Amino acid sequence: MRRHPLTVREPGADYEIRIVGDRPTPLRDFYHALLRLPWWVTIAAISGSFLVANALFAVAYLLVGGISHAAPASFRDAFFFSVQTMGTIGYGAMFPESTGANWVVVVESITSLTLTALATGLVFAKFSRSTARLMFSKNAVIAPMDGKPTLMFRLGNQRGNQIVDARIRAVLMRTERTAGGAVFYRMLDLRLTRERSLSLSRSWNALHVIDRDSPLHGETPASMVEKEIELQVLVVGLDDASMQTVHGRHHYFTGDILWGQRLADVLTEVDGQHLVLDLDKFHDLVPTEPTPDFPYP
Repeated sequence: MRRHPLTVREPGADYEIRIVGDRPTPLRDFYHALLRLPWWVTIAAISGSFLVANALFAVAYLLVGGISHAAPASFRDAFFFSVQTMGTIGYGAMFPESTGANWVVVVESITSLTLTALATGLVFAKFSRSTARLMFSKNAVIAPMDGKPTLMFRLGNQRGNQIVDARIRAVLMRTERTAGGAVFYRMLDLRLTRERSLSLSRSWNALHVIDRDSPLHGETPASMVEKEIELQVLVVGLDDASMQTVHGRHHYFTGDILWGQRLADVLTEVDGQHLVLDLDKFHDLVPTEPTPDFPYP
């Protein structure tokens, strides 16, 4: 059992989770790690595996000998012969002439087929893996809308394609203490006025009305800080180009939730006929005035 802490950074979070007691399985999770890591890491891992494998077989050729036209005890020639064998290049300048060398070639050929199949499958899976490029407003805001206090945030698709049948979930997380004094991290669903969109393109304003049934009912900026309130948002939909399910998520911490502000309008009508979507205002906020039903704390 692992006793040293393992550090995990949550996407979009400004804190780290230290996991103690984890039982690592690096070989079992290596494939999934390469799928998530950047392309240069995957290419580096494949190239490194290729070079290490050829270096090992070069040592084997040095031990058994029998490579025609290779300089005696030359690791360089043995390595280059291994590369030619594994890559099925076969220039013909060097070739095995002993039984031991031919057996090493057989083993290397089997290894080459296996490594090629694994690398091809990994590259294809990574290349065909569809991901979303979703953008979330920097802040969530709480302000009156139609006379009711409302939590609002904005999200949009940064690609020119459509995410069809997009569904959004919002979860409120806060710190509570039980009757026994124990710390409890509670997660509560926030009901949005619209949790589903036929097609997600550039902009979508998500709204949660803070009524008596809302987990945010009666909260103030001070109480939100005390309870360490966080908002986690998850969006899932179908990419219309690849026809694969994609998703994106974002965290809003207490300091990211502003009171008395609303999201600036990004849609304007021109000449009564055309609509202009100004993404430069995607993160902009506009101050609002308190109302009798919603006086700001």
